[in-house]
Amino acid sequence: MGNTTESVDVEAPITAVYNQWTQFESFPQFMEGVDEIRQLDATHTHWVTSIAGVTREFDATITEQHPEERVAWTSDSEPRHAGVITFHRLDDTKTRVTAQMDLEPEGIAENVADKTGLISHRVKGDLRRFKEFIEKRGHETGGWRGDVDRPDAGR
Repeated sequence: MGNTTESVDVEAPITAVYNQWTQFESFPQFMEGVDEIRQLDATHTHWVTSIAGVTREFDATITEQHPEERVAWTSDSEPRHAGVITFHRLDDTKTRVTAQMDLEPEGIAENVADKTGLISHRVKGDLRRFKEFIEKRGHETGGWRGDVDRPDAGR
């Protein structure tokens, strides 16, 4: 399984950065290879992606979400992947966003992308484009402030 960790510092307050990240349906505006995301309910999304000419559809479940701290997810089917986005207040107007992702490459295209570092490069580019997206707008397009606890959180 391939994994990657990338970060970007965004010139915006943590509340605005977190709120924008929770607008999953806006991801195609700054994420390469993401064609569509539909928010099905508070913890489920449906994704359509295109990577190296291969289109995939999958559902993902948000496994943990805490305002201005983190959003974690796992895919419900192939391709298998999971990750967490964390938000760190650097000062009143600057926020660090860190993406940690684990992917299980499926097929030749994903295996090549994993081995050549393309996935890490793509995540870095997506974070850079997210930074440009929110800094250019000057404000978030919406936000969801609910909490989602890990299923094993009280055990």
